[in-house]
Amino acid sequence: MTFDGTWKADRSENYDKFMEQMGINMVKRKLAAHDNLKITVQQNGDKFHVKESSTFRTLEIDFTLGVTFEYSLADGTELSGSWILEGETLKGKFTRKDNGKELLTTRVICGDELVQTYSYDGVDAKRIFKRG
Repeated sequence: MTFDGTWKADRSENYDKFMEQMGINMVKRKLAAHDNLKITVQQNGDKFHVKESSTFRTLEIDFTLGVTFEYSLADGTELSGSWILEGETLKGKFTRKDNGKELLTTRVICGDELVQTYSYDGVDAKRIFKRG
């Protein structure tokens, strides 16, 4: 499937501002900027298995498109939401459990890159991953 493979964080745009808006303190933001995040995706129809490996943690997630699941960010922020597939774009809609605010995210393949966008409380950011 399109998203299958291992993806390594290569660069980001406005990611520090996004994390600041999410309420992540400066020390954690500076560390996250160099987290060496690697995402491994395996898709089987509408089911996904995602392994996230970084300097801080390794997490494995199984989800089905359109089905709500629970997820915790690396800083401990708890979310509830789901992913859907629209054309070639994975779209995630998650709600923070602590304040009820919405986090929107997308994943799309552009050439040999996976581009993940984030939108939270008026701040947009991107992380670009290289196949690796």
